[in-house]
Amino acid sequence: MTKREQYEEMAEKLVMPIIEKNNFELVDVEYLKEAGTWYLRFYIDKEGGITIDDCELVSRAMSEQLDDNDFIEDSYILEVSSPGLGRPLKKEKDLARNIGEEVEVRLFQAIDGQKEYIGALASYDKDTVTIELEDTSSIKIQRKNIALIRLAFDF
Repeated sequence: MTKREQYEEMAEKLVMPIIEKNNFELVDVEYLKEAGTWYLRFYIDKEGGITIDDCELVSRAMSEQLDDNDFIEDSYILEVSSPGLGRPLKKEKDLARNIGEEVEVRLFQAIDGQKEYIGALASYDKDTVTIELEDTSSIKIQRKNIALIRLAFDF
């Protein structure tokens, strides 16, 4: 397990009591470096959507937890936000919640000369995701070949 993964896992364990106490959903935790600065990001959601006050509540509580536990060696910026409309579907519960919804899937390696598919999320298991395409055919994609899967939106 990489240091990044360890930090994300430890941060998730610390934030879960805060999330559960407030009836929020933890969508994702990321620890990453952007333009030379490390960020620890929590993406939270709830029925009806997240407000700035919700983000502030989690940020303040997590800031205390992170200070008390001090397991991250680098200096970093703590961010708490809503996952947004175009968020990736990363966890099993994200996929389960969106069965039948239109998704956009981007691949690492092309299948039949194509690296992007849009269609209804038909099913998934631990190794594959099946998308029903517009022409009613379906494609089964290995999860290890998926660079990104998210809800598709027409504007």
